Order: sequence, then structure tokens, then C-alpha cells
Amino acid sequence: MKKNNLFIVVVAVFSMMSCGKKTEKEDFGTSATVVLVSAELGKTLFEGKGTCVACHNPDTKIIGPSIIEIASIYKEKKGDLVAFLKGKGEPIVDASQYEIMKANFTITKNMTDEELESIKLYINSFN
Repeated sequence: MKKNNLFIVVVAVFSMMSCGKKTEKEDFGTSATVVLVSAELGKTLFEGKGTCVACHNPDTKIIGPSIIEIASIYKEKKGDLVAFLKGKGEPIVDASQYEIMKANFTITKNMTDEELESIKLYINSFN
């Protein structure tokens, strides 16, 4: 009788351990995390974590240039917006506002490449 109880306990424990919602995927030798880069994520970051919206509106200059102006100038001059947001590029839109923008580099320098690419996609969606 004790063997039957032990068997039931073992089966129950084994069943509980295998009931999770884990799914295994074939790896093919890589262990990369997939992060989606999108204009929607860029908008969320622009309006939230990046606090960009405090100085930039889509079509009106507030403190900084409008998003439309930024997108247009970066496209025209083939500028690297991501490098600029990392603090590694020269200002090409409004150099007179550069000192104010440099304060925001503390935020953007800590963003991932995917987050910065998403912000770039969002800005470019206005062009």
C-alpha cells in the first residue's frame, strides 16, 4: 500500500512540474533576443521615457524644432539621428538649441539601439 501512495505522489509531482506554459523553440545555434523596432514604440518612447515631447511637437516649434522639420532636415542632409541621440553626432537642425538638447542625452544615451531606432522611425514617419 505504501508503494502505491509513493507512486501516486511521484506521478502527481511530475505532472505538476510539467504543467507550465513553457514552449521550447529550436535555437539553430543562436541565443538572440528579438526586439521589435517600430514607429509605434518610437512614439511611446518619444512621449514618455524620452521626454522629447516636452520640447518637440509634430508641426510646431516649441523649444526645439518640430518633428516634421527634424525629419525633413535629417533626410535632406542624410544625417544620422541615432548617432546624434547617442551624443556622437553634430547638430544639423538647429545648432543654437544644442546646449539645451545636450541635457537630454543623459536619457537617450541610456536607451538601447532598438529604442533609438524606433524613435528615428517615429520621427521619419512625419516625412
